[in-house]
Amino acid sequence: MTTVTTLNVTGMTCGHCASSVTSELTSVEGVQDVSVELHAGSTSKVSVISALPLAEAPLRDAVAEAGYAVASVEVLENAVAAESSAQAPARQATHMLPIVGQ
Repeated sequence: MTTVTTLNVTGMTCGHCASSVTSELTSVEGVQDVSVELHAGSTSKVSVISALPLAEAPLRDAVAEAGYAVASVEVLENAVAAESSAQAPARQATHMLPIVGQ
């Protein structure tokens, strides 16, 4: 099972900010990967990938250690299955043959 924890982080303005947050978060036990969608001057989305759900406090602490604040947290458990089911209609549509009139 894969869990995606999305942290909405305020205060990041540049690549160095994103790098600092990524570095701190990857040091948290259980974190497999981190990706940052930077929105300078606004709330940036930081996705934390893990095999199992993570405690929120260590993630918030890591972001604070980098010098930023977490505005909110969203957790999607079993993310691979959720993504796969969301994409299923589009995949099915590409495998259907059109009805051709005679």
